[in-house]
Amino acid sequence: MAPRVLITGATGFIGRRVAATAAARADLGHLRLLVRSAAAGVTAGEEPKAYGGPPTETVTGDLRDHDSLRRACEGVDVLIHCASAIGGDEELLHAVNDDGTRALVDAAVRAGVTRIVALSTASVHGRGPFRAAAPGTLPLAPGSATSRTRAAGERYVTDAGGAVLRPHLVYGAGDRQLIPGLVRLLAALPGPLDAGASLHSVIDVDSLAGVLLGAALSPRTEAGPYYVNHPEPVPVAELLAPCEELLSAGTDRPRAGAVDLAEAYDLLAGHPFGRHHLAMLATDHWFADDRPWRDLGCAPGPGFTAGFPARASWYRDLLAGG
Repeated sequence: MAPRVLITGATGFIGRRVAATAAARADLGHLRLLVRSAAAGVTAGEEPKAYGGPPTETVTGDLRDHDSLRRACEGVDVLIHCASAIGGDEELLHAVNDDGTRALVDAAVRAGVTRIVALSTASVHGRGPFRAAAPGTLPLAPGSATSRTRAAGERYVTDAGGAVLRPHLVYGAGDRQLIPGLVRLLAALPGPLDAGASLHSVIDVDSLAGVLLGAALSPRTEAGPYYVNHPEPVPVAELLAPCEELLSAGTDRPRAGAVDLAEAYDLLAGHPFGRHHLAMLATDHWFADDRPWRDLGCAPGPGFTAGFPARASWYRDLLAGG
C-alpha cells in the first residue's frame, strides 16, 4: 500500500520544497500538508492533483495547538516534520520547537505513524571548530535559544525511533537568511572579506528536500541523527565570492582592498549581527556523513560553486526588492 505522508511547515523555506518534491511522486498514496492558519495565501482543503502525483490535502494547524496535531496525524503512515520557530521570543521557541515537537510526535505515535523524520540543524553542536566531524562524535552544545529548543525537540523524535536530519548551511530559492545575511555582512565592510581558509558544509535546498523525503520513504533509514550536506566542504573564499558579486552587481561604486578578519572585527564592533557571522566564517564547520548518499538512494547534486549560478538570479531579484 502506498504510504500516506504528512509534512509540517509546508510553507517554509525547506518545507515548501519538500512538499513540491512529494507532490510529484507517483509512489505516495496521499499527501497532507500542515500549515499555520495565519499563513498568507493558504487555503485548507483538497488541491488539484499534480500530474502523476498523489492526492494532496492542505490542513491548518499549529504546533501550539495540540488538538490540530492530533487531527493532522489521523490516517497517516509517514511524518516529515519541517516546522520550527527561529529566533525571537524564547517562550515561543520553547512552545514550538520543544513542547510542540513533543506533542506532534505523541500524536503521530498514537495515530500509528510508522516513520518519523524531522529537520533540525547542525547548530545544536554550537560554534566549533568542526572538521570532518562524523555522526556520534560531537556533544550537543547549543549556543542559542533556537538551537537549545531544537535540540530538545530532536530527543522526542529519536526516542520514538525517528531520524533527525542536521544540515549546516542551506541555500537556494526561498533563502532569506544565509546568502542575504552574508551580503549584508560584506556591505558593512569597505572591501571584500578575507576570512582565511576555513571549510563549511553546505547543501542546496532541493537536494535537502530530496533527502528528507528519501529518508522518510527508505527502509534503510536508521533511527537517530544524520548530517546532511554536500560531501565536499566549501572553502570560505568560495562561499563568499558569489556574495561579493551580488553586492557589486548593478553598481559602479568601487570596493577597497581586501579586509582581513581582525580588521573586520574592529569595523563591526557595533554590529552584533556581523560579528556573529564573522565568528561562524572564521572556523571550520565541516560535517562528514555519507549515509544519505550511500544508503538512502539520494543524490547530493552539484557542489556550491557549480550549483550557485543557477540560483543567482533569484537572489538578485530578492536583493533588488530590498
